Amino acid sequence: MKGAKSKGAAKADAKLAVKSKGAEKPAKGRKGKAGKDPNKPKRAPSAFFVFMDEFRKEFKEKNPKNKSVAAVGKAAGDRWKSLSEADKAPYVAKANKLKIEYNKAIAAYNKGESTAAKKAPAKEEEEEDEEESDKSKSEVNDEDDDEGSEEVYTYTHLLAFDLV
Repeated sequence: MKGAKSKGAAKADAKLAVKSKGAEKPAKGRKGKAGKDPNKPKRAPSAFFVFMDEFRKEFKEKNPKNKSVAAVGKAAGDRWKSLSEADKAPYVAKANKLKIEYNKAIAAYNKGESTAAKKAPAKEEEEEDEEESDKSKSEVNDEDDDEGSEEVYTYTHLLAFDLV
């Protein structure tokens, strides 16, 4: 039979079928990816990116009509490769200085975040304790039954009266 698919080919096609994004649900018990913190300091640029900042300005002055990001990146990459170690040295030094500043900023950020993270669970625990204490308080239910009103005591009431 020409053109007929084998059973194995049909199974392979079923495995390759693309599911719609709306149908996918996260697994039970798993939470989504944590959001990005806007207060976290940005990472320090490498020596090449420090060079790129300067190179972009020069390239735009020489080629004002060129709007291609790829062309700027390719020209910068070629120029960076052609530079000697001595020519790269100022960019490397500036990158190292920015990295030291970043390390200080991230250390301060982590120190501040760690104390905030420790305070948050403690606050949640206090709220849970308050909820539990509210639940454990004895309540008297005054409901009208068919036979009349009866007082219903909770377990804590019975303990208080030494009836248990």
